[in-house]
Amino acid sequence: MLIRIDPGSGVAIFDQIAASVRADASRGTLRPGDRLPAARELAEALEVNVHTVLRAYQQLRDEGLIDLRRGRGAVVTDAAARGSELLDAVRALVADARRTGVPPQTLLTLIREEYPA
Repeated sequence: MLIRIDPGSGVAIFDQIAASVRADASRGTLRPGDRLPAARELAEALEVNVHTVLRAYQQLRDEGLIDLRRGRGAVVTDAAARGSELLDAVRALVADARRTGVPPQTLLTLIREEYPA
């Protein structure tokens, strides 16, 4: 698992860490039962404060993607498999849109209308 961050980005570091874990789970790189690096270890590797990593992990826990337990660390839950299924559905949708000539912006508009923020 490789977590990349861009300190110059306008996105908070903890959000970047959480997004990276979500993406790996959706791609199937992370599977249920996999352990994430210890917060202190990841903080050192990324050269960020350990509380930044903990905030990302707490966000992922609140989403149900990981389970945080003392002594076990951060463990990926079964929700990761659902993310992988969703990615497959998105890929199929994009392929269908390309095949039928739907422009990317139209597809994005349709998705936003069906799933408003």
